[in-house]
Amino acid sequence: MKRSVLFFLLLISFSGYSQTTINNYKYVLVPEKFSFLKEVNQYGLNTLTKALLEEKGFTVYFDNTQLPAEIATNKCRALNFELLQRKSMFTTNLTLLLKDCQGNVIFKGKEGKSREKEFETSYNEALREAFKSLNEVQYVYSEIPAPPAVATPVAVPATAAVNEPVSSTATAVPAAQVTGTLYAQPTANGYQLIDTAPKIVLTLLKTSVPDYFIAGNEAAQGIVLKKNESWFFEYYQNDKLVSEKLAIKF
Repeated sequence: MKRSVLFFLLLISFSGYSQTTINNYKYVLVPEKFSFLKEVNQYGLNTLTKALLEEKGFTVYFDNTQLPAEIATNKCRALNFELLQRKSMFTTNLTLLLKDCQGNVIFKGKEGKSREKEFETSYNEALREAFKSLNEVQYVYSEIPAPPAVATPVAVPATAAVNEPVSSTATAVPAAQVTGTLYAQPTANGYQLIDTAPKIVLTLLKTSVPDYFIAGNEAAQGIVLKKNESWFFEYYQNDKLVSEKLAIKF
């Protein structure tokens, strides 16, 4: 019973944090004027931002233009770009943020700096520096499908299990090892495991326990943990605990 409840909580945790990476978004909305400047597209920063995001692979729109129906009917399909300035006497300091429709920060870049004296040159140079940290992160668009309804099948056996003894440790059924090395790409809350395609194979969410992650993909939700110096993806399939050995490179 405890095992079923714990696994149910893991599923809820995973579904609640599924959209926490830039790879889950195709669109980015850029403001026509940044809050720390007085004019629309001052110093050409907004058009430069749009161009740099498009180079990264995003589909980008200014927030004051007519949006396609896919975004107009649901702004949560797009990330919102913000640019922050830290005031300094001799340097221009800019930091980029990508936020979801709830205002959650999905990506925060490293601060870009410039010591150029001419304003336009300085702002443009600082912006390009700020984009370097974003360009270091691999971007592969992978839309997350609607989560399956998991509450009903998990809740049904709970009553029957009250009077049945449950062993404290489940015996895992070994599965075939996932072919090839998976590369761990950092996200806001953990990692994405990507193969050489590149394709996202698993999404990992950090926990308070070292080498122990809440994990899942379209086919299964469970945990990834380290045992005897090897990584395993463990999940339940037809009421049986399955354990897949993974080759992960962090």
